[in-house]
Amino acid sequence: MKKDNHIHWYPGHIAKAEKKLKEQLTLVDAVIEVIDARLPFSSSYDNITRLLGEKPRLILLNKSDLTDLNELNKFIKILEDKSNFPVLKSDAKNSKDLNLIVKKVIELSEPRIQAIMAKGLLRRPARVMVVGMPNVGKSSIINKLTKSSKTKTGAKAGVTRQQQWVRISPQLELLDTPGIIPMKQEDQIRAKKLAFVNAVSENAYSNENVARELLLLLESKYKETIKEFYKTEDLTLEGIAKSRNWLISGGQLDIERTAVYVLKDFREGKIGKFILDEVDNGI
Repeated sequence: MKKDNHIHWYPGHIAKAEKKLKEQLTLVDAVIEVIDARLPFSSSYDNITRLLGEKPRLILLNKSDLTDLNELNKFIKILEDKSNFPVLKSDAKNSKDLNLIVKKVIELSEPRIQAIMAKGLLRRPARVMVVGMPNVGKSSIINKLTKSSKTKTGAKAGVTRQQQWVRISPQLELLDTPGIIPMKQEDQIRAKKLAFVNAVSENAYSNENVARELLLLLESKYKETIKEFYKTEDLTLEGIAKSRNWLISGGQLDIERTAVYVLKDFREGKIGKFILDEVDNGI
């Protein structure tokens, strides 16, 4: 277990990940950028335009069922104004928004399709891929899109054999492997928030340290909700361990178990529906 409060990044694979992502991007007309709705700013990539270039994108706020939707709407407006691209709420548990997602990415792909046709080539389905930081739910979005569309269309000419396409509709094909935007940041405030939502490898941090930081943030933003859930005025790991009577041999408080449960309770939405970023300062 890590002894300090620092979230430890392992940047060795960043160059490799960026190279692979850029190779994938050459294959598609548009991208679906997946962001964790609990962190509308912190789980997006500051230099996304540098990575994606002029590629059109649909921004998908995943896990929106774990957030306060009224508060989330404020972030949607900011993200739309900042990016000039459409932003949609989504979650992997239902498919109500599936048709809208498909419609939007087809619209975003149309300029490139028109450019291809202007060269005398026949119209083909739009080709898109899902991109995002690690563990924001890219695979669950791919699964959601492909649930009723199991037809793989195989490798395209000039594409490595691993790149498989799934026909979502007659107008749309999806690359079935996600594009991973590598994390390259020294911002520890953002790093801690990403750890809160499990978007950082558990090897990079201590459960106890991260759970303590999470409780401090939740207490500052949602104090009454946290007090009600844990039935205690003492919103520390020690206070919660006492209220749950979680002890280890010798009658000492079981802090590690408490930390694990606090993180689990938050990540599963049991405590409440929260957004951990702030509208006014971007983090």
